[in-house]
Amino acid sequence: MINKIEFSAKNLTSNAGLFLLLEHANKNGIFDLIEHDLFFENASTNKIKMNHIKTMLCGNFVGIDKLERLNLLQSDPLINEFAISIKEPETVSRFLGNFSYKTTQMLREINFKIFGKLLRKKKLKSITIDIDSSVVNVEGHQEGAVKGYNPKKLGNNCYNLQFAFCDEIKAYLTGYVRSGDTYTSNGTAEMIKEIMAYLQDEGLEITFRMDSGYFDEDILKTIESFGCT
Repeated sequence: MINKIEFSAKNLTSNAGLFLLLEHANKNGIFDLIEHDLFFENASTNKIKMNHIKTMLCGNFVGIDKLERLNLLQSDPLINEFAISIKEPETVSRFLGNFSYKTTQMLREINFKIFGKLLRKKKLKSITIDIDSSVVNVEGHQEGAVKGYNPKKLGNNCYNLQFAFCDEIKAYLTGYVRSGDTYTSNGTAEMIKEIMAYLQDEGLEITFRMDSGYFDEDILKTIESFGCT
């Protein structure tokens, strides 16, 4: 016979990993950097930005892939402990609509600053930067999504993401979303120039690592022009 089991304890969470994420972000000054370096022209948007950014960060960390599912975090005691107020999906969507090319670039620059802090802590003399691309399948007619190489669902519209990671510290450097029909190596030389603009004064030996889809003369010349391999 199985006895009835009751869970009566309060403040239980199934998202305990968020504690480490939020504590790490606070400890390394990531939220302070975003607060200071990301600003919107609308004062009210500036006032609520950190709450929404923390919301999106937590949602992404626990695997939420649709705004509607953010509601799953609304009653989480750990979220409340960090003073994060999970708003309705429509409210979060309106906030995301405030991002422009200018504010997106601000986020990219913030990310480079965070990467620089992590890199200097490790005191490395050489690093390997991996550049790769990935396909994101979409349903419907989202802006910029077109038919292209989409092994996840043949014939569907998709995006092609390009991104760069540092192998030694397992950290993201930069990346961007491309239309689904973009060829693998398109824009890679420009990405390398952007990366080196931030790293060339760090005194590092830098190796770029890519697969055969990136074998391109312009990319090779760009890498060699910075004395990298």
